[in-house]
Amino acid sequence: MKTAEPLGKPKIPSKFSISAALHKTETEEEVKTHSEKEELPSNHFTDTDLQVEWKKFLVELQGKEVLIYNAVNSFKLYKKEEDVVEITYPSDSAKSEFEKIRSDFFNHFMHKVNHYNINIIYKNDISLKKEIMTKRKIFDKFADVNPVLRDLDDLFKFDFN
Repeated sequence: MKTAEPLGKPKIPSKFSISAALHKTETEEEVKTHSEKEELPSNHFTDTDLQVEWKKFLVELQGKEVLIYNAVNSFKLYKKEEDVVEITYPSDSAKSEFEKIRSDFFNHFMHKVNHYNINIIYKNDISLKKEIMTKRKIFDKFADVNPVLRDLDDLFKFDFN
């Protein structure tokens, strides 16, 4: 007596079977959900509001993160339009430090003024860069204006240290 199929129970794959997981993922369809952008409030804020909150944020930052504070304290924030804030920064390295704290500041500011649709524009302004003026640099500036100072320096061997 021969049978076409085995008489025993059919083999059921375990829940932890790798081959079953591979077959399952192949047949699974991706379900995409369309998330509609929620309309968030856009209340009016002034440039003064922005400046006051920036100063408060800098005071807090000075106590917590001194290095980041030193990098971003020369930044200038201006309200250009109702939804646009322009940030002028002195260097790209300072901008990268600002990127670390940007979300903290703007999340706080958006909640404070109840305006959630703020766009940020960055503008590089080299004049904001703070340079430490040594006695040698001051002398070189004066020497550019009055070349006789160079002759005096050669003659008297000024020490600017």
